[in-house]
Amino acid sequence: MSAAKKGDNVKIHYTGTLGDGSVFDSSAGRAPLAFRLGSGQVIPGFDEAVTGMKIGDSKTVNIPAAKAYGPRNEDLVISVPRAEVPPDLNPEVGMKLQMGGTNGELVNVEIVEVTEEYIALDANPPLAGKDLTFAIELVAIA
Repeated sequence: MSAAKKGDNVKIHYTGTLGDGSVFDSSAGRAPLAFRLGSGQVIPGFDEAVTGMKIGDSKTVNIPAAKAYGPRNEDLVISVPRAEVPPDLNPEVGMKLQMGGTNGELVNVEIVEVTEEYIALDANPPLAGKDLTFAIELVAIA
């Protein structure tokens, strides 16, 4: 039985947890996650964890923030004057929005503060700055 290597299409079941044990994502009850090893489709630490596994192997790995979504970048938290907020938007902390980026791409943001003068938007990935733990089972290599 061969081990998974860069360029292989793999399918895995996984459960991702944070340091406090809370589950942030899982393939339980869904089809396995399919991706090509080494293609950049998943975070680097996840790619590294699956490389070398054989079909049926299971493991639990800890992935530091640097090999996951990177550190939080406070430069990605911006304040927008309320006058620039669409009048039909009733902003609330925790609300998720999309806004246009500098190159015309859509950027996902979360409202993290609302005042009379401005709203603060955070464009960091939700898991930025967090170490992640994954329980992984390799179910197929193609």
